[in-house]
Amino acid sequence: MLCVKTTAVAVAALLFSPGAWAQSLAANYPNKVVRFICPFPPGGANDLLARLFAQKMTDAYGQQVIVDNRGGAGGQTRAVNRVPACGM
Repeated sequence: MLCVKTTAVAVAALLFSPGAWAQSLAANYPNKVVRFICPFPPGGANDLLARLFAQKMTDAYGQQVIVDNRGGAGGQTRAVNRVPACGM
């Protein structure tokens, strides 16, 4: 009888855990275009790596990933702070 109660509690914990709900709600994430910020100008090695990485992310997410080059000051730009919180 104790084993049945323990199993019932374990099943209830799995069914009603917040992680399970969050995982099901995030199943369609990301639901719009993803912007990948590269802090270096286009044409360099960093840009090439960013574009390769963005292509792999596109394949994995099933959503388009755009590389946004914000070059200047040796990669120490404040571009991330200027991007709107809601995305594009």
